[in-house]
Amino acid sequence: MSFEIDVLIVFADRDNEVSSNEQIGWVSQFKKFLELMLEQVLGEKPNIVLKGEYDIMTSPKLDNAGALITILSKDFAQSSRCMDHVESFCRNVGSSAQKFNRVFKVLKEPLSLQQQPPQLLELFGYEMYQLDPDSGEVIEYRDYFSPEAERQYWMQIADLCYDLYDTRQWLKEGHVSTELKFQKGKTIYLAETSHDLSVQRNIITRELRRLGYDVLPAQTLPGKLEDLERIVQRDLALSSMAIHLIGNTYGDIPEGGDRSIQEIQNKLAAEKIVHKDTGAEFSRLIWISPDLNSANERQKRFIETLKRDVESQEGTEILQTLLEDFKNIVREELEDASEKKEFDEGGASAIYLIYDNTDQAEVKPLIDLIESSGFRILVPAFAGEPLELRQKHIENLRNLDSAIIYKGSTNEQWVRMKVLDLLKAPGFGRKKPIIGKAIISGQGVIPNPEVFQGQNLRLISGDPQQRVESLRSFLQECKP
Repeated sequence: MSFEIDVLIVFADRDNEVSSNEQIGWVSQFKKFLELMLEQVLGEKPNIVLKGEYDIMTSPKLDNAGALITILSKDFAQSSRCMDHVESFCRNVGSSAQKFNRVFKVLKEPLSLQQQPPQLLELFGYEMYQLDPDSGEVIEYRDYFSPEAERQYWMQIADLCYDLYDTRQWLKEGHVSTELKFQKGKTIYLAETSHDLSVQRNIITRELRRLGYDVLPAQTLPGKLEDLERIVQRDLALSSMAIHLIGNTYGDIPEGGDRSIQEIQNKLAAEKIVHKDTGAEFSRLIWISPDLNSANERQKRFIETLKRDVESQEGTEILQTLLEDFKNIVREELEDASEKKEFDEGGASAIYLIYDNTDQAEVKPLIDLIESSGFRILVPAFAGEPLELRQKHIENLRNLDSAIIYKGSTNEQWVRMKVLDLLKAPGFGRKKPIIGKAIISGQGVIPNPEVFQGQNLRLISGDPQQRVESLRSFLQECKP
């Protein structure tokens, strides 16, 4: 399914007004920057169109756009025309499940759940503003290329771009996926935080996804206590670990409740620890900010209660350290579990055969020889989204014992990049040394030994007669 417009941005006209010292308004700035980043993700320039409150140029039915971005603000939420645009688009996408894949909520300013339109309430929000920690005032980004914007704003835009990419791929296949893709052991519940830790939560979300994990909740938590508890319990049931970030702010209290969303999530995760089945895989990691000088009395009481309760809970660890140290601990915990699972699933030594998609036929005899020699073979993934393919490559780099790079139709620059990845493997979380590394050339391809000097690489010629014996010799050296 293809559309005339890739992304339609709906906004309140006041949110795009131009001040005296600006050339274009906020929404136009946002569109310009989104185009730049989305083009890098898609590999081609997207067609992004703006539709203000009183716009009559684009289709009234809004049936010619693949995805809708709403620039949510107080003006937008109070505009019947803006909400008419949203309703029109949602009518055309059909089911409410498809709305979650095709409608995106960008928050230009902070809005409580009570201030947000019901039609957009459950959608995940991409926050394009920052709150001053001292004054509480909203800081809008105007210079998208400033160091501050790069640290805060770019991360949100990158997340939005990859989610738009997912939507485009689903639409190309002629349908929108509505099935839960989360699988036990590869899903982490990263608890919603108060606003003072939203940036840190987004950073950890990206790092978990880079490691190959799905992260829940995948939507904004409901504003009513009963609905919130149901969603949290559902997501916890799908997860093998819960991570909680506790800062200075107590956070919002849902309708019908007397405790914050953060405290409710902690309570439900603790109950799962207490009532989990014998042998069930579930643990908790809790980070508490080491700097609580500005925490109010209620937040301090919550933290004291949390520390006291956690002492008696098996499977729960609480840390009050620098956030960067905590992130390293999370990474180590997950990688230890992953390595243990890999070891349990297949005890044979693993060789990662790295090759290009165009050389699949040529490497088939090599795969057969490696497997017949008693090794477990890891191979690249070629089907899927670019980010998923990169994650699979990184996962193989973490789990290999030895590596072979096949240089067939690829150029020397491609080979150098793969060699560099092997050198960077410890940075991807690898903990054990690589036993052996080799480059095998295709028939008629002559490797340049000077390029790979000093990198502890075995160069195996593409000559058919010599290649088999040289490979067997290399495999013998790779046996533990």
